[in-house]
Amino acid sequence: MTYWGTSTRYNALMTFEQPDILQRPWSDRAILLVDLDAFFASVEQLDHPEWRGKPVIVGGRADRRGVVSTCSYEARKFGVHSAMASATAERLCPDAIWAPPQFERYHEMSRAVMDILYAESPLLEQVSIDEAFLDVTPGRFTGDDPVAIATRIQQKVAELGVTCSIGVASSKTVAKIASDLDKPQGLTVVYPGSEASFLSPMKVRVMSGIGKQSAKRLEAMGIRTLGDLATASVDSLRPVFGVNAQKMQERARGIDKRSIETERVRKSVSHERTFASDLVTRAEIEDAIDYVGSLVGRRLRRKGLTGHTVTLKLRYSDLSIHSAQQGLGRNVDDEGVFIPVAKRLIDEAWHEGEGVRLVGVGISGFDDADEQLDLFAEAEARQDSNEVIAAADKVRDKFGDGALKFGRELKLKAKDTGTRGMNDGHL
Repeated sequence: MTYWGTSTRYNALMTFEQPDILQRPWSDRAILLVDLDAFFASVEQLDHPEWRGKPVIVGGRADRRGVVSTCSYEARKFGVHSAMASATAERLCPDAIWAPPQFERYHEMSRAVMDILYAESPLLEQVSIDEAFLDVTPGRFTGDDPVAIATRIQQKVAELGVTCSIGVASSKTVAKIASDLDKPQGLTVVYPGSEASFLSPMKVRVMSGIGKQSAKRLEAMGIRTLGDLATASVDSLRPVFGVNAQKMQERARGIDKRSIETERVRKSVSHERTFASDLVTRAEIEDAIDYVGSLVGRRLRRKGLTGHTVTLKLRYSDLSIHSAQQGLGRNVDDEGVFIPVAKRLIDEAWHEGEGVRLVGVGISGFDDADEQLDLFAEAEARQDSNEVIAAADKVRDKFGDGALKFGRELKLKAKDTGTRGMNDGHL
């Protein structure tokens, strides 16, 4: 456990054994960022005790151009990391245990962890399957010290069989950065008033919202650390951050008043697949759109969502990404409506003759769109399709998603790498 104090005496990371700093009252908002350690791999090691202490990689198959979803800390010692090509990971760690993703199981465990967090405070914002912010400001919903709450959360999560690292601070920005400092099962506390000194020496890339290209542009300006960013003029930052220049500078100083969003607005529902061999004809790409588009439709209906914008995403064999988007004019959840539109977008996203290794389809625009329908013509045109879709959904609800496959799915099965997105099958 490490602490960052406000006085010159504690202007460094301190250990748990410093008793006087533990007695300081918390004087501001208290935000926790709870990050589950190597989550997928940890669940696999929990479910397979014989894998504990061994390098475990969760991801798609190397012989089909899969990608690492995550890996255990034992595998990370060999240089393996998330989003790495499975073939590369296999070369770096030839003795690793490979596990295909079991997303239903991961979501089950994630829900158990979120229940622990929610019991501490209703101000919970789940960022992803393995990460969440929690507002535990003293006096709002609890009188307990934030550090004591964080410690209690770690203990309860450990009882589930996995571990988490937690950052405790007065803002989302600082809590997130703190949570990454000491892994696995670390607890880093940044007391109010010490945010700027805590952030100052860190590279700009540690702050969310600063990607590789932005970091390069900042470095060309002589801005390498968050301290440099905090003292730069707002005008000089506008070419990089635009209208967010002042906000990014304030965050680099530790000033971040963003509140917890207890109900995150879903911006899109998408599904994508990577294929073991390139798709080189339009017919193959259309088959892939049928395949992933049907899964998007099922996910939309599961959550009762309808959207009015369709996006097609293609990744070429050289790893470049091309996408195209089109409005539908009304909100839909029926792949029979949006898949034909996605197929028309092929002309905008694909150059004939180029090999395609990944195909993705997404639906967005969940706000209230114009949904005035020609009730007679529309109902008649879609009736047969809707009946087939409804029947298929019932079969899959009862027996699982693999219980029923259309021809488009069987046609592409041999090309599937087994690599799935983090949110595939769930919202």
